[in-house]
Amino acid sequence: MTPLPLYLTTDYPCSYLPKRQARNLVADPQQINQNQYQSLLLQGFRRSGEHVYRPHCHHCQACQSLRVHSRNFRPSRAQRRVEQRNRDLQLHWRPMAQDSEHFDLFQRYTHYRHPQGGMDAISADDFFAFTTSRWCHSRLWELRDGSNRLVCGAVIDHLNDGFSAVYSYFEPLASQRSLGTLIIFHQLWQAKRQELPWVYLGYYIEDCRKMAYKARFKPHQRFIAGQWQEQN
Repeated sequence: MTPLPLYLTTDYPCSYLPKRQARNLVADPQQINQNQYQSLLLQGFRRSGEHVYRPHCHHCQACQSLRVHSRNFRPSRAQRRVEQRNRDLQLHWRPMAQDSEHFDLFQRYTHYRHPQGGMDAISADDFFAFTTSRWCHSRLWELRDGSNRLVCGAVIDHLNDGFSAVYSYFEPLASQRSLGTLIIFHQLWQAKRQELPWVYLGYYIEDCRKMAYKARFKPHQRFIAGQWQEQN
């Protein structure tokens, strides 16, 4: 594999932990391809648009990449109730493309769940750029109800060893459905059916409430001190 240049960003305010500065290692977006991306995922990196990055902060290693083993996943009692509660929803996926229905749902989700967080102000073009890349094999997953209404969307990278969840968004007024949990279930089920071992859920931060849900999918592994470590 051709050596891939990595760059270090300047410091910026951390989005997850107060009063901290963050910085990232970023792979050269002009030289990366699908195979290199998958290799970097195994080293704890993450994708956002054309950029593949990993936190590289001063005196902080709070961000830990987390992946769930599809064959060993054991849903909790509460997670099983989520499955039962949503048996009326149907899963579909299709190629990535700009789609007004998905962007409208994304806007409702960010305005309600993350007001004034920055994501609620991006344009349709910005949303498409943030979720796609020229070289990545991605799909747009969606959950629809009996009236064919879109209630959940997710951008998922399809990999040789599983799926990587890039971003998901769902109907904010349907909180009783726990759609964020459900779309992860579907990734795990599909990975198991296709005999793909892993579902990558991005970064877990123990002291960040918004990240807590990821640790509820057990057993899983976290990338700590340069290696994947089992967490039961």
